[in-house]
Amino acid sequence: MFEDVKYQIRNVEGVSEAAAMTFQTIQIPTSLKQERVTAVGYEIGKIGKPQNIISGRELAREHYEIVVDTKLGFKLDDKIPLGRNIYTVVGITKGAVSSSGEALVYISLKDAQQLQFLASNDTIRSDRARGIKDTTSTIVNTIVAKVSSGYSPKDIAENIKKWKHKSAYTNEKQVEILTKNVIEKSSKQIGLFTIILIIVSSVIISLIIYTMTIGKIKEIAILKLIGMPNIEIVKMIVQQSLVLGFLAFVAGNIFANAIKSKFPKNVQLLPEDSVGLFFVVVLVSVIGSLFGIYKALKANPAQAIGE
Repeated sequence: MFEDVKYQIRNVEGVSEAAAMTFQTIQIPTSLKQERVTAVGYEIGKIGKPQNIISGRELAREHYEIVVDTKLGFKLDDKIPLGRNIYTVVGITKGAVSSSGEALVYISLKDAQQLQFLASNDTIRSDRARGIKDTTSTIVNTIVAKVSSGYSPKDIAENIKKWKHKSAYTNEKQVEILTKNVIEKSSKQIGLFTIILIIVSSVIISLIIYTMTIGKIKEIAILKLIGMPNIEIVKMIVQQSLVLGFLAFVAGNIFANAIKSKFPKNVQLLPEDSVGLFFVVVLVSVIGSLFGIYKALKANPAQAIGE
C-alpha cells in the first residue's frame, strides 16, 4: 500500500511533508477535438496542488472536480467526461504544462487512481472468469516529499535509498534526467531545423539583395564614375540588407507573439531568445549582402554612359 511507503518517507528525519501523486497522459474532449493532456492526481491540500490559478479555486472535494489550463478553452462549471465519471471545472490555471509541453489538468488522487488503474468493465469480467478478483486501484506513481529547512535534500535521498530501499531523486537530479532524456533530444532537433532555416533565410536575402543590386547597376556605375569610393557603395548595400533583416525580425516577432497561444503545445518566447535572434538576423543580413557587394564592386563605370 502506498500509505505505508508514504508513512515511511514522512518519518525520515528532515522530511516535513510527504504526499502521493499520479501522472498519466489522457485524451480530454474539448469544443474542437480530443486534446492530449497530462492528468495530475494529488492529495487535496498537500504537495502537488495546482499553481497560478487565475480563475476559480483548487480542488475541495475528493471526487468529480477538475482544474484545467486556460489553453484548453474550458470555463468554470463546464462538465468534462473522463473515464466513467463527469467532472466539473472548478479552477483554471495558466502556463501549467508537462515536460513535453502538454497542458496539465488536476484531479484528486482518488479519482486519478480510478481513472488510471481501475480496469474497464470488460477487463473485470474477463478477470473474474479467470478467477482473478483483485481489481484494486490503490496505486500511485510517486511519493513527493518536502525537506525541512537546514537539511540537505541529497543526503535525505541517499538515506531513503540506503535504509528504505526506495528510489529517491532530488529536484536537481530530476532536472538533470529530464534535460538529458527529453529536452536535449528535442533541443538538438529544433536546433537542426533552426540551422536549416537560417541557411534558407541567408539564400533568400542574398537573392533579394543581388536582384536589387542588378536593378541599380547603372546608378552604381554613375556613382563610381563621379568618384565615390567602393567603401561607400559597400555601406549602402549592407545598410539596405540590414533594413530588410530588421523589418523581417520585427514582423516575425509580432507574428510569433500573436499566434503562440495557437500552438498545440505551450510556447514560451523569452526576451533573451529574441536578443539572440536579433544578432543572428544581423549576421545573416551581412552575409546575404555579400553577393550584391561583389556584383557592385565589379560594375564598370563605363556602364554609366552605355545603354
